[in-house]
Amino acid sequence: MPDKKRRPLAEDALNIPNLLTFARIVMIPLCLYLLDQDTPRSGFWAAIVFTLAAITDLLDGYLARKLGVVSVLGKLLDPLADKLIVMATLVWMVGMGRMSGWVVILLLGRDISVTGLRSVAASEGVVIAAGEEGKAKTALQMIGIIAMLLGYPFHMRYLGLDLGVVDMNHVGRWLVYLSIFFSLGSAVQYVRLFGAAVEAKEKKLGEGP
Repeated sequence: MPDKKRRPLAEDALNIPNLLTFARIVMIPLCLYLLDQDTPRSGFWAAIVFTLAAITDLLDGYLARKLGVVSVLGKLLDPLADKLIVMATLVWMVGMGRMSGWVVILLLGRDISVTGLRSVAASEGVVIAAGEEGKAKTALQMIGIIAMLLGYPFHMRYLGLDLGVVDMNHVGRWLVYLSIFFSLGSAVQYVRLFGAAVEAKEKKLGEGP
C-alpha cells in the first residue's frame, strides 16, 4: 500500500512544481516594472516575462502529475498565481490607458464569483472541471495580454506577405474583449453544473441506502 501520510507543508513548498508556481508569483513585480517603463523595448521584455510565466503555468501542473507530488499547497497557489499575474497586469494597463476599467471589473468579478462557487462546490464534495469556454477564455486573455504588453505599432510580415503596421495594443484589447464572451459563457456553465451536481446529490441522499 502506498504511504498516504500527508507531507509537511515545508516539503510541499520545496517540490519542483510549487517552486515554479512561486517563480511565477515573483515574476509579477518584474513584469509590472518593465511595463511601467512604457517603451517598445521594455514592453518586449515584459511580454517575454509574461510568456515565461504562462509556460510555467503549463509546466507545473504537468510535473506535479508526472512526479506524483500533487499537493494541497499547489492546488491553492497554482490558480491564485494565474489570477494574480493576469489581474495585476490588466489593472496596471488601465492606468496606462491600454485597457478599459469596466473590462477589468467584469473579469475580476467573474473570477471571484466562479472561485467562490467552486469553493462551495468542493465543500459539498462536488468537483467542477473547467469547460471549453473557460479554456478559450484563458487562451484569449493570455495572448491578448502579451499583445498589449508589446503595446506599440509594429511593421508585420508573415510568410513573405507585408501586413503593414499593426498596433499590438489594439489587437490585444480586442482579444481580451472577445474573452469576455467566453468568460460569461463559462460562468453560466459553472452555475449549471453546480446546480445539477447539488440536485443529483440531494436526490441520492433522499433515496437513502
